[in-house]
Amino acid sequence: MKSSIPSRLLLVLLLVSVTQLHASERLQVAVSIIPQKILVERIGARHVDVHLMVQPGHSPATYEPTPRQMAGLAVVDFYYRIGVPFERVWMGRILDTYPELSILDARRGIKLLQMGGADGDHGHRHGMGEPDPHIWLSPPRIRMMALRLRDRLIQLDPIHQDEYVKNHAQLDASLEQLDADIRQILSGLAKRRFMVYHPSWGYFADSYGLQQIAIESAGKEPGAQTLSRLLDEAEQNGVSAIFVQKQFGQAQARSVAEAIGARVVVIDSLAEDYPENLRGVAQAMMSR
Repeated sequence: MKSSIPSRLLLVLLLVSVTQLHASERLQVAVSIIPQKILVERIGARHVDVHLMVQPGHSPATYEPTPRQMAGLAVVDFYYRIGVPFERVWMGRILDTYPELSILDARRGIKLLQMGGADGDHGHRHGMGEPDPHIWLSPPRIRMMALRLRDRLIQLDPIHQDEYVKNHAQLDASLEQLDADIRQILSGLAKRRFMVYHPSWGYFADSYGLQQIAIESAGKEPGAQTLSRLLDEAEQNGVSAIFVQKQFGQAQARSVAEAIGARVVVIDSLAEDYPENLRGVAQAMMSR
């Protein structure tokens, strides 16, 4: 019995079905931390699925992915890396398991700062040393990240280029406004040095003419001599608040705060509400 549908028409219908199926597939993107997830979702929107490795509430310095997360990397189109400690420990293992995995490095084209700490010069020195991965905490730098991410999504999924361009333009405008808002908030700040436990805020400081004084260095608490110097430095600079993150221990910071009569303020470098979080950080620095 012959088919009632001509073979040529059947072939056309088959090709259309395959094309529609391909167009409906979402790009699978793996990221290390929440701020990257936000970028991918804002630009990719309904055309992406994001595989977040470091889960909310965990530190990128200590997180270990589950077997399910590792298995999920088998389907990703690219890994969007940023240089956090999680990657230094796990990226080699990931690439050993998936040697063909494509990588987009968020740091590409961005001039990196050295990671600052109690034994360094607080995160402002360029050159040798461990690179500071916290580039997302600088709105001008995250705008550079977003542009390159847009281009990678377009490269992999050109059929939705117009949406990616539109979404990126909206995101970029909001980040430009965020940058302007932070500059306005901090414009009247007289004391430009601030004390943190973990040196996450070097790029934020660099963008807005500030300088962080970090208690912890390379994951280690300061020794007695360094701690004494930090106390002297805090008193000389009139430090009235020490900023800590919920992903790190706070005992040492609270001891320093008690010694100099300062208060402890919790801020989060990994908050999901990125714009409001950074505006809140700027406000906290103004009221310290």
